[in-house]
Amino acid sequence: MYERVAELARIRGDVLEGMPQATGAQHAKGKLTARERIGLLLDEGSFREVEQLRR
Repeated sequence: MYERVAELARIRGDVLEGMPQATGAQHAKGKLTARERIGLLLDEGSFREVEQLRR
């Protein structure tokens, strides 16, 4: 079970980091990522992402 928890923590970390190539492509177009846009719209701590572990 500890292995599964560690795997989920790793996946969550990957999701929160985003995909560097995709993020770079958005920034190259002068755009923000979805998470960046949400961060600008909402108050700190008022949004909790669900199902972020889906791939």
